[in-house]
Amino acid sequence: MIIAHHKSVYKDRSCNGLLDLKEYYGEENTFRDHVSGFSSWSIDAIGILRELNFPGVSADSLLSEEDALEAYRYAIEHCRRKPKGWSKWKGLLMGVDHLASATEEFKERIPTLFSIPDVGFYNRQHPLYPLSQVLSEANKKHTFVKAPTGAGKTDFLLKRCQGRIFYTLPFQASINAMYERIRRDLNGVVEDVRLLHSMSRLVIEGEKAWEEKVIQDKIGASIKVLTPHQLASVSLGTKGYETLLFDLCGCDIILDEIHTYSDIMQSIILTMIEVLVHIGCRIHVGTATMPSELEQKILDILGRDQTQQVELLSSVLDSFNRHIVHKVTDFYSVLPVLREAIENDQKILIVCNRVRNAQILFEKIDELYPEVDKMLIHSRFKRKDRNRLEKELQDIYNKVLQACIVVSTQVVEVSLDISFDMMITETAPIDALIQRFGRINRKRKPKEERTLKHIYVIAPPDKKEDCLPYSQEILQRSYDALPQDSLLEESSLQRLIDQVYPQVNVIDLSLDAAFADGKWRLKELFHLPKSAFIEKLDIDSVSCITQEDADTGKYREATAEERVLMEIPMRYSSLRWKNLETFPYGSHPFVIPDIAYSSDRGLDITRMGTENYDTNYQIL
Repeated sequence: MIIAHHKSVYKDRSCNGLLDLKEYYGEENTFRDHVSGFSSWSIDAIGILRELNFPGVSADSLLSEEDALEAYRYAIEHCRRKPKGWSKWKGLLMGVDHLASATEEFKERIPTLFSIPDVGFYNRQHPLYPLSQVLSEANKKHTFVKAPTGAGKTDFLLKRCQGRIFYTLPFQASINAMYERIRRDLNGVVEDVRLLHSMSRLVIEGEKAWEEKVIQDKIGASIKVLTPHQLASVSLGTKGYETLLFDLCGCDIILDEIHTYSDIMQSIILTMIEVLVHIGCRIHVGTATMPSELEQKILDILGRDQTQQVELLSSVLDSFNRHIVHKVTDFYSVLPVLREAIENDQKILIVCNRVRNAQILFEKIDELYPEVDKMLIHSRFKRKDRNRLEKELQDIYNKVLQACIVVSTQVVEVSLDISFDMMITETAPIDALIQRFGRINRKRKPKEERTLKHIYVIAPPDKKEDCLPYSQEILQRSYDALPQDSLLEESSLQRLIDQVYPQVNVIDLSLDAAFADGKWRLKELFHLPKSAFIEKLDIDSVSCITQEDADTGKYREATAEERVLMEIPMRYSSLRWKNLETFPYGSHPFVIPDIAYSSDRGLDITRMGTENYDTNYQIL
C-alpha cells in the first residue's frame, strides 16, 4: 500500500510503479538502485517504527540487505496477486496524508471530520411548495424526483438524506448559490460545509478563509457542494479514485439538474451511479425535465423497488403554468412588443445561443433604447468582470421596478436565481428552452396573485453552421413542438421532451470504465494514468488575458487567485488560427489585443487578430 501511495503499481504514468520498474530494469538492478545506503538509513527507519510501537520492532532490531531483498520480492509477489477491486486502505492513507499536509490544524477537525449533518430544517412545510407536503419514505434508499422550479425540490432532496451529503450541480454560479444557501439555512447547526469547483477558492471568504480553501478538496466534511466532474474519476479509475471512493462510501449523493450535461458527461454519470450504488451510497436525483429513456436508465441502475419516485399530479402541475409562448420569424418582428414592454416598465431578458449574436444584438438594443438600463452577460468576460455582472444581474436588475433589458447567452439557463417579466430567445434544444423559460415569472405566488408572462421564440436559422453549437434538426424539432400564441402547460413538458428526444445518445464507456457489469475491472493498488473521456471534457478549454495585463506585469506578479480573475475562458477551437502569442506564466494564457476586450462587452473575437497588438508593448 505504501509503495502505491502516489503511484499505480503497474502502468503508472511516470513508469515508476513497482511492477513497472521490475519490468523495465529487472529485479536485480531495481533492488540495487533502491538499496543504496541501506546500512545507514535503515537504522533511522527502524527508529521511526519503534517510536510508533510497530509490532515486532524493538531496540535490538536490525535489518540486513538480505532481509530487504526478501521484503522486496514479497512486495512484488503481493502486488502481482492483488484481486480486482479498490483498496480502502490506500484511499484512507492518501486522504489523511493530503489532509495533514494541507494544514497544521487538521487534528482539531478530526472529531467532526465525518460527522453527519442535521438536516431537520428541511422538513419545513408550506402550502405553496407541494414537495414540502410529500412524506419521505424511509424504507426507500434512493430518490427520483421530477418537478418544476419552485416546487420545493431542493428541500425534498436534502430531507431525504441520512448521512454525509455530496450535492452536485452543473454550473459554478448555481453551486456557489447552493453553498451559500445551505450555510445560511444550517448556520450554527452544521459546521463543515465545503464548496468544490475549479474556481471555488475565489468564493470562500471570512475569518477562516485560508484554512477553508486549503481543505476544501480533502476528505471529510458534513456537506460538500460540487460538480460531478470532481467525482468522475470513480467511474474511470484515474489517479486518486480510491480516496474519493473512501470519502463517498455510504454517503448521500444528490444529482441535481442531471439532464443538463453533455452526452459524454451523462454517460460518465450513469457509470458513476453504478459505482456509487455498489459502495453503499444513497442516490437522490432531481430534475425539472428529462427524456423518459434517460429516466428509465437511471431507475434501472437504482432499482425501482428501492427508489422513492415523486412526480406532481397534473392538477398540481397546472398551478405552475406561467408562460404564453409566441413563435416568431426574427428579432425585428418583436420590436413593437419590446417597445410596449419597456413603456410598461417590464424587465426583459433576451437570450442568444452564441456570444457573437448576443454582442451584435446588444449593440442594436443600445441604439434603439439608449435611455433604458441594460447589460450584456456571457461567458467571454474576465472572471472578475463576469463575477461583477452576475452580482449586478441578481442584486440590481433582478430587483428594479422600472424597465431594463438584459442580453445574455446560455449562462442564465440554470445558474442564476432571477425572475424577469418577458423573454425573447433564439430557439435552443427543448430542455434548454424550458430552463430559460424558468427565468421568467419565476417566483411562486398564491393563486390569486398569479399572472401569465410572455415568451417570444425566434425560429432557428436555415443553415446548419448558423445553428451551432446545436444540431439544426434538434432546434427545428424543438421549435415545432412549442405551442403558438398559447399557454405552455407544465403537464405537457414531458411529452415535448420525448417528442424532441425519442432516444438518448448514451456513449459506451465499457472499455474505459473501472467498473462494469457489477464488477471492478482494475486490480487493487492499480489506477489508470489518464482517461480519454475526462480529457475530452476539458481539451478545448483555454484562457486568454489582455495585452495590458501581460505586458505591464500585472499577470506575472499576481497571485494564483488574482491571475484567475484576469483570465477570459475560451474554446481553443475559437482562436486556433489567430496565431496569438502565449504568456509563459500561470496557465500560459493566450494574449489578446486590448482593443478586443471591454469590461461591458467582453471579448470581441472579430478583433483578436495579431495586427491589433499595441506595438508600444513587448509581449514577454
